[in-house]
Amino acid sequence: MSDGQVALPLKPMPGGAVRAIIWALHMALPVLALWLLLSQPDLDVRWEHHPSHFWLVIGVAAVNVALAVQVLRAARMREDARLLIIGYAFMLAAGFLFLHALATPGVIVSSPNGGFEIATPVGLALASALFAFASFEFSAETSLRIVDQARATTWAIIGLMAVWGAASIAELAPLANPLPERAVGPLRWVAVLAISLYMVAVFRFFQSHRRKPSVMLLALITAATLLAEAMGTIIWARNWQLSWWLWHLLMAAAFGFVAYSAYTQYQKEGGSAGIFDGIVSPDTAVAIRHEYGNALETLTDTLQRSGQSGITDGELDLIIAGLGSRFSLSEGQSEILARAARSLATERDQARRLGALARIGTEAGVERDEDELIEGVIEVLAEQFAPDVVRIGLPSPEGLVFSERLTTSQWPAAGGTYAKVLTVGGEPAGTVEFARPHAEFRPRDIAIMDTLVAEIGIAIDNVRLYGQLDTLFRTYMSPDVADTLRADPSAAGLGGSIVELTAVFADLRGYTAFSERTDPEEVMKLLNHYFGLVVPVVLRNGGTIVQFIGDALLAVFDAPEPGPDHAFRAARAALEMQEVVEGAAGDQGDRPLFRIGINTGPALVGNIGSAEMRSFNVVGDAVNVASRLETLAEPGTVLVGESTYQAIAHRVEALPLGPLELKGKADTITAYLLQRIRS
Repeated sequence: MSDGQVALPLKPMPGGAVRAIIWALHMALPVLALWLLLSQPDLDVRWEHHPSHFWLVIGVAAVNVALAVQVLRAARMREDARLLIIGYAFMLAAGFLFLHALATPGVIVSSPNGGFEIATPVGLALASALFAFASFEFSAETSLRIVDQARATTWAIIGLMAVWGAASIAELAPLANPLPERAVGPLRWVAVLAISLYMVAVFRFFQSHRRKPSVMLLALITAATLLAEAMGTIIWARNWQLSWWLWHLLMAAAFGFVAYSAYTQYQKEGGSAGIFDGIVSPDTAVAIRHEYGNALETLTDTLQRSGQSGITDGELDLIIAGLGSRFSLSEGQSEILARAARSLATERDQARRLGALARIGTEAGVERDEDELIEGVIEVLAEQFAPDVVRIGLPSPEGLVFSERLTTSQWPAAGGTYAKVLTVGGEPAGTVEFARPHAEFRPRDIAIMDTLVAEIGIAIDNVRLYGQLDTLFRTYMSPDVADTLRADPSAAGLGGSIVELTAVFADLRGYTAFSERTDPEEVMKLLNHYFGLVVPVVLRNGGTIVQFIGDALLAVFDAPEPGPDHAFRAARAALEMQEVVEGAAGDQGDRPLFRIGINTGPALVGNIGSAEMRSFNVVGDAVNVASRLETLAEPGTVLVGESTYQAIAHRVEALPLGPLELKGKADTITAYLLQRIRS
């Protein structure tokens, strides 16, 4: 290599291409042998022994006929047109080879005859047409017609060969005399046509083999190639010379290779049921896969049910044998099917159990307490872990107490058992016990059970944490707001919506003076005491505490969750608030009392603040009017705006106060002093 040149790495040839080249070289050897014998006459030695020829060819033909019978039997079992046509091709080639043997001069027929010379070429030519025809795909209608005519076609072929054999043995024309010299030319054209048809079949079958490799399909390709070479050898070889004996060997090799491949498949499958499935038509192949799929599905379901019902191995073997008979499976195929079904059943069982882990994770939620969680877990396990039985034991003052119900009606008396300590937050919190009727647990089962117990512990820990957070959450905001945010976390976003609501403002009149002369701790105790009295009143009437502002509070009715009669419920809550506070103040005249303002109207309800901190709030003129009315109210009284009064006038008693001027409002506002709820 000169300077500056770069050596390019050689890519290794794919394994399939190497095998194809080796196969082609083997197929070329008979052609090279024929060329050598024809070009070197001295090598083309003569051996003419009629009885030996008769018995050798009869033996080969008999084997080939047996092969044809097997192919036809498989074709009828599968009801496959392609396999049927290939069986006919084997039958014709083998049958006319047999007729060639019968016409051997000096054995049955006394003298040389035309039947001896043309029987094999005729059989090979007919077989070539059938090989080429079989390589194409048929419509469902065509395939059905071919299968329906199978019996008639078989008898027609047998009849043709019987008539030919009778005419040959009886030395009837045109099979009586040797072929004239002028007949050689047309026979060569027949040979060329037959070889071309064999090559068409080889090409198309090779395409099928590339899509789905098959031992029997490769054997068929090889047989078609050898038969094509035999056809050419018959035409160009010299009778009784070595070149003439060559085509006998080629035909024997063609059928022998198919027979050997069939035997190999028989050994592999353990029976003859599926030997020729590799060369059936695509539609039949799909049907076979569907058939095997049904068998696999049936057996898998049986295996899964066997785990629950306790079917013995002997009973299961009978079921497998029955399926093998039903689907025409050999013993080897039935065993393979059984292994596949066991693997599939195991995989499905494992997938079902792993699915239980995911479902248990969803059982933990804010709205569930620990008992509800355990009940939900048991329900999941009853569905996903059958036939295993599971129970969960949690500590109590009386000791370890198991869940009230099991995943089945009772704990099994026999079989495998397994127990695992349940830990919650890193601390032992109980136990989970498993039992399997009729069998022991396997290592992979134990691995899943360990994971399951860990998942249950996490779920319990989450429920406890959710409960703590929910309790803490509700102490800092109204339960309605907490419920809304819990159900829809997106509701925590900044912004809101316009709703019709009733706003209630309440503050303590005289609180400033009271706080100036009272110890701060006493002031805090008073506020907490008062708010502890009025907040339950608001919540009991369906209101939402929006915020506490020193000694004041803002509550709204009909937000964030809408409800009927919000104006009336707000008024009733306000009167009850005054009642409970007056009762708490008693005769202590220095204690401040609430003054309350109520107004109804549209307001913006939502979250106000920033990305870092926000709070639920209400904004609008209706809320501002309620605030202004509250400042005008006397201690212990409730003032309502016009819109609120109009909504509740038929249900309350109130005194009109006439038009009032409110701070910040250009127009006067009509207000009413709320006195009582009508009985």
